[in-house]
Amino acid sequence: MIQSNMKKTVLHAQQLRKSYGIRGNVQQVLRGIDLRVVEGEFVGIMGPSGSGKSTLIKVLAAMDKATAGKIVVEDVDISTMKDAERSIIRCNKLGFIFQDYNLLDMLTVKENILLSISLSKMRKKEVEAKFQEIALDLGILDIADKYPHEISGGQRQRTSIARALIQHPALLFADEPTGALDSKAATSLLEIIEALNRQRSITIMMVTHDPIVSSYCSRVVFLKDGMLYSELYRGSKTRQTFFKDIMNVQAVLGGDHVDPA
Repeated sequence: MIQSNMKKTVLHAQQLRKSYGIRGNVQQVLRGIDLRVVEGEFVGIMGPSGSGKSTLIKVLAAMDKATAGKIVVEDVDISTMKDAERSIIRCNKLGFIFQDYNLLDMLTVKENILLSISLSKMRKKEVEAKFQEIALDLGILDIADKYPHEISGGQRQRTSIARALIQHPALLFADEPTGALDSKAATSLLEIIEALNRQRSITIMMVTHDPIVSSYCSRVVFLKDGMLYSELYRGSKTRQTFFKDIMNVQAVLGGDHVDPA
């Protein structure tokens, strides 16, 4: 019997495999990964170059199809879906933050944020209320009428987060979200993401190579050669202590040493 205090499973991947190429020249990138993410988790995905972390996030986010295995998002099996069906899942259940923002230059901040719900049957008052709430939380309400080229990189990334969250996705994916930002803007963005995770229980999966970035997570999963190598839970640890734990694992996997912010 499932206890009432157990958190809901948002994503469950079983024996996930992904290969590229054709017979005689096949590259196995993911080699049987099992992963469960529960509601409210902030999960970091780390690993050396070529470990499969970017491929994993694309497959889990329904941007690419697994060669084998099962992926269930909120009780919906997406692993056997056709491209059009996966597209609907991406629109309705998943949100995305990209390193290069993916904003449309000809649209204002507000228009970029509301683009994903522009064709919905939602009333204008409800749409405006959603925008006001998310823009206020992310500190971009005062730049709503500006265009992407008129704002900073940090503001552009916060705009992309607002766009991703406007439909209240079950799971938010982030692919190196601080990669194009300076250290000050990156720290500010990570503090915002962490606050959204804690205060709103937004479930997040984030790919990063940076242990400083992953120290903001509640759990970090390490990949090696397309397989799950190990994982760390932050629990009640300070971010600095968790950073040191991450560095210890990364030292075994390989990577440069950096100091925590």
